[in-house]
Amino acid sequence: MPLRGRRVHERTSGSLPRRRGEREPLHPDRRTGPEERGVNETPVLDVQDLSVQFRLSRGLFRRKRVVRAVSDVSLTVAPGETLGLVGESGSGKSTLGRAILRLVPITSGRVVVHGRDVGGLRARALRRAREQMQMVFQDPYSSLDPSMTIGANIAEPLEVFQGLRGRERDQRVVELLELVNLSPYHIHRYPYEFSGGQRQRIAIARAIAVRPALVVCDEPVSALDVSTQNQIINLLEDLRAELGLSYLFIAHDLAVVRHISHRTAVMYLGRIVELGPSDRVYEDPAHPYTQALISAVPIPDPVKARQGNRIILRGGLPDPGNAPSGCPFNTRCPFAMEICRTRMPGMTPLDRGGEVACHLQTSGPTLAGRT
Repeated sequence: MPLRGRRVHERTSGSLPRRRGEREPLHPDRRTGPEERGVNETPVLDVQDLSVQFRLSRGLFRRKRVVRAVSDVSLTVAPGETLGLVGESGSGKSTLGRAILRLVPITSGRVVVHGRDVGGLRARALRRAREQMQMVFQDPYSSLDPSMTIGANIAEPLEVFQGLRGRERDQRVVELLELVNLSPYHIHRYPYEFSGGQRQRIAIARAIAVRPALVVCDEPVSALDVSTQNQIINLLEDLRAELGLSYLFIAHDLAVVRHISHRTAVMYLGRIVELGPSDRVYEDPAHPYTQALISAVPIPDPVKARQGNRIILRGGLPDPGNAPSGCPFNTRCPFAMEICRTRMPGMTPLDRGGEVACHLQTSGPTLAGRT
């Protein structure tokens, strides 16, 4: 097995990438989006009308139930951009991320990664395409092979996709460990010997080993303490800026998503209900569901927290196998009209940036003081 029980040929310290400090506070907001950098390139990720359905058995002699986990989702991620994806548990965020990487079957729609339509690729072609799209999972321990050293875990994609062997591969593994601020002296240790934050760094090193165009981060910090979360977020930002990576960043912590993302997409019951520049979405949310999510974000200032208007939604997330007709949010929306119960709203552009799927923006009354 590679890198197990063999000496690693390390570079001299002068040729290694710089070490990143163990910083706890989040970096100041220094997002440089594609627009600010003057980049006008083909999207790294282009998703059009993507749907994912599962058929669940309800018994030996009963018809299978169709669960619509993702419905008609369209979005893009530009080179060097981080697109945040937020929503309640069960809204379809993780399923969407896995469908983009073809880890779950796509029912319909189109997924183009780095200029290549990956939706219809067969196994061998899909394996080659995955060099351009990698994933960082919520639980790093389950994504690493516990029987392999961390060096072997990181080396595996280098061997599979780039055919690296021997000294060249080993030096690349050392560089990757340095990139995620781990000592190369740990290269022969096993995943169980590391903390959760360190294991996530190892998983990130493995994901970026072949310099993919797109990295899907599925709740990468939700299982970590706050200090470690900040360190991992800072690391992801450093790597994006240094390597030109693009992220689809899935999370339920809205404060984290606002900090790291250039744009934010809000997902509810398998559909995108709002998408726009992150600052606009958080400061001036257009969809009632987005407003409810933002109102639940903790405010450090107790005075402002008491003055804030927390929006309490009635009921819970509907069963995806029995979604309501019309707008999926109409059963919980305090502003629902008759049209909301009968007709699905399309995405409507907003003058203040982005777009929203809400009848209130086109035919309804003023929403929370906004038109």
